[in-house]
Amino acid sequence: MDVESYQVSVSESALTRLKQKLSSAEFPDELEGAEWDMGTPLADMRRLLAYWKDGFDWRKSEREINKLPQFLTAVQADGFEALKIHFVHQKSAVPGAIPLLFSHGWPGSFLEVEKLLPLLSVGDGKDTPAFHIVAPSLPNFGFSEGTKKRGFGLAQYAEICHKLMQKLGYKEYVTQGGDWGFYVTRAIGLLYPKSCKALHLNVSETNGPPSFLSHPLLYLRHLLTPYTAHERAGLSRTAYHKENGLGYDILQQTKPQTLAYSLSDSPTGLLAWIYEKLHDWTDAYPWTDDEILTWVSVYWHSTAGSAASLRIYYEALHPAPNEPNYAQRLTQYIPSVKIGIAHFPQDIEVLPSTWAATLGNVVLQTRNEHGGHFAATEHPELLVKDLRAMFGRGGQAFGCVEGADGYEK
Repeated sequence: MDVESYQVSVSESALTRLKQKLSSAEFPDELEGAEWDMGTPLADMRRLLAYWKDGFDWRKSEREINKLPQFLTAVQADGFEALKIHFVHQKSAVPGAIPLLFSHGWPGSFLEVEKLLPLLSVGDGKDTPAFHIVAPSLPNFGFSEGTKKRGFGLAQYAEICHKLMQKLGYKEYVTQGGDWGFYVTRAIGLLYPKSCKALHLNVSETNGPPSFLSHPLLYLRHLLTPYTAHERAGLSRTAYHKENGLGYDILQQTKPQTLAYSLSDSPTGLLAWIYEKLHDWTDAYPWTDDEILTWVSVYWHSTAGSAASLRIYYEALHPAPNEPNYAQRLTQYIPSVKIGIAHFPQDIEVLPSTWAATLGNVVLQTRNEHGGHFAATEHPELLVKDLRAMFGRGGQAFGCVEGADGYEK
């Protein structure tokens, strides 16, 4: 299958069925004084469902989505069926633009790249570096197809993304990712170091502080350098999430199929499940009802089904007997690729710089005053600033892609 232009077009019958389900929604009761600490509040759910049923205009959202340069092509991971992969592809007019793969996570989607595109498109190749941006819907997400076979783990997600970049003619490239994008892009860096030259991450996940055996110099630096106020606050935020916010993670890692029945049959359940994360994982980001319902609608109308995206949690944590445990391996040192890390204070894991430095050849770390888990949506300007600092002239990863340093020749 060649690369084809793509436009999102949900059928009228699908929208009618959705409205019927919304009309028959039944709500639970709620304890007096219940707030976000117990989950998505009843008042918010009543408001959002009423608007989804009678006010929200999916066709308007669809028209906005279809302003993005979207495409579809078949990509096959070894041992699995070929999948039609949906992706956004914004090409720069600058011949030396840097190819950049953007990888989303859960409960995000390709929509997370939307605010980055206009900011990166102004890169003129003279004063600021230019980028070609590729942002796929991961397999099982958005408008990409999903596999029907077990064992589709992090290596396969990485393989699909790498082969997509190769198919588009990008023999060498760099990446940006958070959430599952952290794991997918790090897997690409580990498995395809001749092509993937650098990673930029907006989260860091490690096995803990540096040890003397694995990182002796970092270990000494860690012992001698007190944590900053930002780092202490980050550790507190991380501990809070581990104590109060991991219920979803345990369920999706262990019994995704059981949860799938609820999320596939009930738009009410899907909305509550995702909206809780949009609220809890951001830094007071002012979500509009239209934004929330557009994000959730992409899951509801997704090609593989609204619950297919849960499977990455199970497959990543249950590798096949002949597969390495990449979920564990990818939180350890990776050689060959240069790494930049942006820390955001209200992310769900915010680690000290010495911990993050154990991930590999970390050439850039920035600590931002604001922002949470969905950095590209909350503060796209900060990610763009990081990308320009890392890959622009004078940056630690400048010129890492042969023949594509982001500037006119």
